Amino acid sequence: MSIHLPLLLVYSVVLVALGLWIGRRVKSAGDFFVAGRRLGPGLLFSTMLAANIGAGSTVGAAGLGYRDGLSAWWWVGSAGLGSLVLAFWIGPLIRRVAASHDLRTVGDFLEHRYGRSVRGVISLLLWLGTLSILAGQLIALAWVLDVVAGVPKYLGCLIGGAVMTTYFVAGGLLTSAWVNMVQLVVLVVGFSLALPLALGSVGGWEAFRAGTLPAPDYWQFVEGGRSGWMYLALLGPAFIVSPGLLQKIYGARDDRTVRIGVAANGGVLLVFAFMPALLGMIARTAHPGLGNHELALPTLLMHDVPPLVGSLGLAALFSAEVSSADAILFMLSTSLSQDLYRRYVNPEASDARVLRVARITAFVAGSLGVLLAIVSPSVIGALSIFYGLLSVSLFVPIVVGLNTGRGGTPEALAAIGTGVSLMVAAQLFTGGTGLWGLTPAMVGLLTSAVAFAFVALGRAGR
Repeated sequence: MSIHLPLLLVYSVVLVALGLWIGRRVKSAGDFFVAGRRLGPGLLFSTMLAANIGAGSTVGAAGLGYRDGLSAWWWVGSAGLGSLVLAFWIGPLIRRVAASHDLRTVGDFLEHRYGRSVRGVISLLLWLGTLSILAGQLIALAWVLDVVAGVPKYLGCLIGGAVMTTYFVAGGLLTSAWVNMVQLVVLVVGFSLALPLALGSVGGWEAFRAGTLPAPDYWQFVEGGRSGWMYLALLGPAFIVSPGLLQKIYGARDDRTVRIGVAANGGVLLVFAFMPALLGMIARTAHPGLGNHELALPTLLMHDVPPLVGSLGLAALFSAEVSSADAILFMLSTSLSQDLYRRYVNPEASDARVLRVARITAFVAGSLGVLLAIVSPSVIGALSIFYGLLSVSLFVPIVVGLNTGRGGTPEALAAIGTGVSLMVAAQLFTGGTGLWGLTPAMVGLLTSAVAFAFVALGRAGR
């Protein structure tokens, strides 16, 4: 047996133990949901970055690099650009609103701004969409364990789901913030060592450039193959209005923390975006005949760097997928316990009761995510469903709601319904290619904005 699997198992035990230890400090729903609103810039930076570097940013982006070349940068780079907008515009605005009205979830904000029906519609949509991104993280974990030890996909999904669910159920955001800091250190060190060593394994930069010419646009930055700038419309808005990220900002102690922590996260993402793309391209040189391009990164770490560095790199991958998965579990548990249970089922529920429901919900959501991962075919396919739904349903209501006093429940519902319906229609009837040069996500965003404005103008003219 190689040393990779035992080291990964030991690392998993450390993460779970740390999570359970931190979880003993969680005494209330406020600690679980918003970490007592006392996160500083360092913890906010690490928990944001750890959440943003997940399956799509590592296994998925490296697979795109393997298939399409340097233009795969846009998958992670779009998240970095969206994060900068969040840091200097939306983040401080929504933190202030959340702190002044004791809001704990994005659903709380939507009800505060638009009313109860908008909150209910978004909560249901996000529950369906968010399960797909949780499945994406677990699929990536399964690919790692497949390459390391030939673990079947279903068993890899079960192992990853058990680690992530155990430590998150213990303590929610407070636990995640501390565990994410450990995961981030492992991730940065592992990938920083792996990139130059992998490059050396294929003969250095010149040999790498000469060996990666499967298509004329393989080294094109703006667009190459099926990757490029078009990811900005799909992912940029999602990283501005993602409930999982906004609710981490709710935990910040002030606006300065938001600007520093979130902007640092965005800057690191812009630089980090080159790493999985280049690692995927190096894997193309070293292993040109892979049947599944999403196995590119784990295969490279397993076979083309020294065993200890490979183990560290694989632990970094494991960290990336688990940390993103716990951020998603955070969205699911807070949405159901706060937005649906406390708001619609039991408005008089005590703080302790809501905390218990949140933990039960996290366990159920983790189990459903494992089941969906087992039946889903690929990481990028699962993530695209989530990001499209997130961007189109939330971007217009949140941005307009924070920056203007215009619009109410009819405008928000029109934007959500029209945008999501036309995005799904464009996806189904064009096979995902879009209309008039616009991707399905762009069609959804534009029609969402038009519907909001159209209803607002109609009501103003009465």
